[in-house]
Amino acid sequence: MFYNKLLSKIFNACSGNSGLKSASLRNTSAKYISTTARRDDLNEFFDIKENWGVPEVKSGRGWTKDDLRIKSNEDLHKLWYILLKERNMLLTMEEEAKEQVKLFPSPERLDKVRDSMKNLEDVVRERNKAYHLLETGKDGERPVEKYINPFGMNATKRLYEYPLPKHMNKKWLENHVPYKENNKDIQQFQLKLGENTFMYKKRKRTRDFNHVIGLLNRFPNMDMEALKGQYPDVDIEKAKRSRKYKGWD
Repeated sequence: MFYNKLLSKIFNACSGNSGLKSASLRNTSAKYISTTARRDDLNEFFDIKENWGVPEVKSGRGWTKDDLRIKSNEDLHKLWYILLKERNMLLTMEEEAKEQVKLFPSPERLDKVRDSMKNLEDVVRERNKAYHLLETGKDGERPVEKYINPFGMNATKRLYEYPLPKHMNKKWLENHVPYKENNKDIQQFQLKLGENTFMYKKRKRTRDFNHVIGLLNRFPNMDMEALKGQYPDVDIEKAKRSRKYKGWD
């Protein structure tokens, strides 16, 4: 209201002298009034005072991919920095709670922010892929190369551009250890690694098998299809024939 009155007074003052009217209007500059509260100090890293010391802070759900797909690129850019500020604030409050040996209220807020940021990155990557596929026929992602690491294991790495090729880069040649196929140490390592992986899978199968038997004993009327979906590697009928099973029907 004050802004409109001010412009009216300037216009009326200039209208009295036609010679100065056009010059005055040209030299008049206006700035829009902002009513948004600004906090440019370190308080940006802390939550509002109403949430200090409370056992629980109510918050909504995170941003899903379906929510983000209908947003424009400009909105996604703004939302990314909003989530970034929120994450920094929550990390600061979490560290402050640790320093004071107190519980951090509603820690699920941090998980919601992280999931939202991950979903936002995935949506932006989807749009980049669609754009590059339409324009160039390629997805635009950084190419990935498969190789065998010094321990004889299959691995992947993203390709980057370097100012020097590999055979001219002395530092890379000094730090790079090539894979040696007939090295006895590497063969021994691969043998131990395979044995360790086999024993881990075996223990996991035994642990899941015993856990399923315990569930059958505690909940004899449970949904077998749901149990099979949760533990697809466990033979339910074999578990029922086990001696540990109490024989509920």
